[in-house]
Amino acid sequence: MKFLTVLLATLLVAPVAGQAQSRLDKIRDTQQITLGVRESSIPFSYLDDTQKPVGYSIDICYGVVEALKNKLGLEQLKVKEVSVTSSTRIPLVANGTVDISCGSATNNEQRQQQVSFAPTTFVTSTRFAALKKSNVHDLSDFKGATVISTAGTSNLRWLTEVNAQEKLGMRIMNAKDHSEAFLTVNSGRAVAFFMDDILLAGLVANSRNPDDWMISEKAYTVEPYGMILPKGDTAFKEAVDEAVIAMMKDGRIEQLYNKWFTQPIPPRNINLNWPMSAELKRVLANPTDSPDPKSYQ
Repeated sequence: MKFLTVLLATLLVAPVAGQAQSRLDKIRDTQQITLGVRESSIPFSYLDDTQKPVGYSIDICYGVVEALKNKLGLEQLKVKEVSVTSSTRIPLVANGTVDISCGSATNNEQRQQQVSFAPTTFVTSTRFAALKKSNVHDLSDFKGATVISTAGTSNLRWLTEVNAQEKLGMRIMNAKDHSEAFLTVNSGRAVAFFMDDILLAGLVANSRNPDDWMISEKAYTVEPYGMILPKGDTAFKEAVDEAVIAMMKDGRIEQLYNKWFTQPIPPRNINLNWPMSAELKRVLANPTDSPDPKSYQ
């Protein structure tokens, strides 16, 4: 209820703020941009062993920062990083606290009523991670079981809906972040963690005993990722879109993808071995910010 109250308040004030001043004007005047960063969305935005935010999305956002600096003719552009969660990222962008949220955010029609998205830079699917000893393979295996997802995610919304539609009787727990959800399964308090497959792969790869885990073969949804932007700020969105598309066209996005998904990454130098999908290759060739899953199939 508290989150809903914050969200409703945000929706009431955001359009007024958006009409008063573009984020571009604010950034030019203050010579500062605020990025929302995640703490456990491996390998998109997470903390390394020095507690510094790193990742694929962080690198893309810093590429956007450099492009905005040049576009605005600034000698310097200070970057302020604000920690966000799945629940707070949209309100903080909408109310002006954060200019761009850099992480693993699904672009869908529901969210586009509140915020905008930069062009898609990753395509993933909802799956579940569980300990192999649990012997679960599909949704029918979770009847009456306790499962978990992260608060504020599209995965949690889908899980709640399918639980009701298929009368599974699952007890669904909400975690504040991905690492908490993963630990809940590891401790036996939940049977499985439903989340985007690449995030699950990152958590499993960096766990103490990766061989103890499985990720479901079946994919349940299509989730296009994009950086979260303020809604209704056409000038700012056009500038960010231009920067992201330039990175797609000159090969920088592909280079960053290889850096974070096919090579060892901090803090434990684990290689996720996650080759670029055909869906993402199509997006890089023909950029889109569509929230429709069918656009990626």
